[in-house]
Amino acid sequence: MTRKVPRLLLCAPSSGGGKTTVTCALLQALVDRGAAPVAYKCGPDYIDPMFHSEVIGAKSRNLDLFLMGEEAVCRSLAENTPTGSAAVIEGVMGYYDGIAMSSQASAYDLARTTDTPAVLVADARGRALTAAALVKGMATFRTDANIQGVILNRCPPMMYLRLKETIEAETGVQVYGYLPNLPECALESRHLGLVTAAEVGDLRQKLRRMAEQAEQTIDIDGLLALAETAPALEVPQRPDAPISRERPVIALARDKAFCFYYADGLSELARQGAELVEFSPLVDKALPAGCSGLYLGGGYPEVFAKELAGNTSLLREIHHAILHGMPTVAECGGFLYLQRHLADADGRYDWHMVGAFSGKAGNTGKLSRFGYIEMTARADGLLCGAGERLHAHEFHYWDSTTPGGDFRAQKPLSDRGWDCAWHTPTLYAGFPHIHFGGCPKAAERFVAACIAYERGREG
Repeated sequence: MTRKVPRLLLCAPSSGGGKTTVTCALLQALVDRGAAPVAYKCGPDYIDPMFHSEVIGAKSRNLDLFLMGEEAVCRSLAENTPTGSAAVIEGVMGYYDGIAMSSQASAYDLARTTDTPAVLVADARGRALTAAALVKGMATFRTDANIQGVILNRCPPMMYLRLKETIEAETGVQVYGYLPNLPECALESRHLGLVTAAEVGDLRQKLRRMAEQAEQTIDIDGLLALAETAPALEVPQRPDAPISRERPVIALARDKAFCFYYADGLSELARQGAELVEFSPLVDKALPAGCSGLYLGGGYPEVFAKELAGNTSLLREIHHAILHGMPTVAECGGFLYLQRHLADADGRYDWHMVGAFSGKAGNTGKLSRFGYIEMTARADGLLCGAGERLHAHEFHYWDSTTPGGDFRAQKPLSDRGWDCAWHTPTLYAGFPHIHFGGCPKAAERFVAACIAYERGREG
């Protein structure tokens, strides 16, 4: 079937070009107008969608061609953009930057796959005619680049009209306005990128200031008209989920320490029959009542190591649950939480964690392993069978003395690979993040294992 979805993709020549700032400014301005925009993020990043969600008051979703595949990406875009809404998609890295030195899984690849008009966020600082050269190069580098607009970021107001006239005359690409330099709206960062939206104390004030500026200097009506030109999306038929009367409860760790989840991944677990019940490893003294599965996502446990270590009753309960076969998925930060010892941000190994593994984890001072990977299982386990493959990604500075070796990870378009993760019939634990929206069979296996565990407990 086909579905009309007004949409735009905001891209840039490089990381740090202002995509998140412009995206949030546009989203907030639309919300202030009484509209109901829908936000998406290209690629695997967890943090930018948190800012989107803070603006629009609804879940922002990732559109990742490597982790999800084309069908799931198009389905998510179509199913999660209600009639009458416009989708605003934030790109990733530089527009053409994908896997290795290719454009695979790049923002350009997403715009091409979904036939979405792209608007280039171009940094205007210190540029005059070169700004036109930059736009022209980006817009013509590929014949199907689909860059149909420009927004100038950090643009001196006195320069805007001349830059707009020059860029449009030299490139034929329409300029839809600008944002000046807004140092008071800068967003803090830490080792995995921006701090999370929940940690920015004056975020609402910053968003309001950005939206006010956008209303003054960005042609929002023009951008909405451009979004309307996007052709109808082809929406693949969704595979039927297994029908079961049983609704196993999966305890989902969610707080400042554990906050990295894909909205479509959680939706897939629910579609497979799970009931997701959130709890906080920072403050809750016990797992949710009646849970028969555990999902520990990524985040920043190292930043909150002291608080996590102090919640000893929950540490003991999780250790006991895993030891006695409760199906568990623990990714990256969740995996750190399962170590015996975790070093905090100051490098102290003082903090005792769950102890499901005998290792300790600490800061390596650099990205240990990062990027997309394809994992091949060495034996049957919770998420897949021996020889089966899962798409995943790694991005972490902390590493463990017991990283596991039940999968072989291979970087796409590269000879580099490594052993990773633990995988048993009841446990997946390791640094790689997976996206259940892109591997529904893994979600089905996880939920089925939870049902089997619940039946065994009842029996």
